[in-house]
Amino acid sequence: MKNRGALIATAACVAMAVMAGAVQAEPVDDSLTIDGEPITVRASAPEGLPFDENLSGWLYRSAETRQLETDTFENPGMLAVERGEEIWNTVDGTAGKSCASCHNDAAETMKGVGASYPKWDADSARPINVELQINKCREENMGAEAYKFDAPEQKELTAFIKHQSLGMPVKLDLDQGDLQEWWERGKDLYYLRTGQLNLACASCHEKNNGNFIRADHLSQGQVNGFPTYRLKTGLTSVHNRFKGCIRDTRAVIPTPFSDDLMALETYVTWRGTNLAVETPAVRQ
Repeated sequence: MKNRGALIATAACVAMAVMAGAVQAEPVDDSLTIDGEPITVRASAPEGLPFDENLSGWLYRSAETRQLETDTFENPGMLAVERGEEIWNTVDGTAGKSCASCHNDAAETMKGVGASYPKWDADSARPINVELQINKCREENMGAEAYKFDAPEQKELTAFIKHQSLGMPVKLDLDQGDLQEWWERGKDLYYLRTGQLNLACASCHEKNNGNFIRADHLSQGQVNGFPTYRLKTGLTSVHNRFKGCIRDTRAVIPTPFSDDLMALETYVTWRGTNLAVETPAVRQ
């Protein structure tokens, strides 16, 4: 008798192929401007990526969803950014400091942060993203407790900080510390088939981008707009999205900010090289 997991995987692949063949949507030929400023949604792909062009997930969305991102007043994710600004200026912890106490005007001091993280953290000898950098600052400089994963304050402050890089091209410095080795680990994970459905990240976002599955069209899987406002779930972090994708393959879900997911974030962020930061992007 055949292995039950193999049967499930085979059935899932057949179902996905049928769905993919039934409905396909090419990315739209459209340009994005936010409050009148042009945002790069098509860019040259970095060497080693099997695409000629990097495409923002914005290009795969419906006209109504795309429209929401063109105006910060209409963008529902901007409510989180505004809340993040309040948190930035709020004193917290035993040191009697706020983020602004050390970093002053975020529009100046945080410009570029959203385009260049994850970065190498020598203290922990691993990559660190904006969320982990916030927690490090809170614990070491503010005498405040670290935010729990996906706490509203964590997502809102991250969105505010990354929004300061709106329109800037994504570019990681892989020469920092051992970041290149973590990039390679993330690449291995990206192509590793796992779970009962025997799928990898590449199964959807590389081989089937543009195909219709689970009520939406698959994009290239770029993360230049995170935290992203998803119309069905609200403000969503990168690691929350990773967890959701891994859950859908019926695989064991890694812990947020674990070594595996930090390696994956490093690699997936690199895949979006040259695309503009869109935080907070709007998706379905």
